[in-house]
Amino acid sequence: MEKISWSDFEKVLIVSGTILRVEDFPEARKPAYKIWADFGPYGELKTSAQFTKLYSHDDLVGRQVIGIINFPVKQIGPFQSEFLLSGFETPEGVVMASIERRVPNGTRLS
Repeated sequence: MEKISWSDFEKVLIVSGTILRVEDFPEARKPAYKIWADFGPYGELKTSAQFTKLYSHDDLVGRQVIGIINFPVKQIGPFQSEFLLSGFETPEGVVMASIERRVPNGTRLS
């Protein structure tokens, strides 16, 4: 495991957001959703995420999430992913990282 410095960590913009909309993404190679989230002062961003095994559309809309929002845009088939939605891969599917209590959208992880 490579160690990073505190200044390296400070470069990663990890913030809270709220999922606004979820759509199926049939063009994806692996089952995935298209997800739009509100990150407060950072605006509304979209991503593709493989949460289909454990979460329905209704499970996700309105949920607060942890997003990494300063990676370059990534082209996934016909869709541009603008942030990384955090989660943990398990044999049962990807488990979304969650926020224990509501915080304002755009709050930075510290």
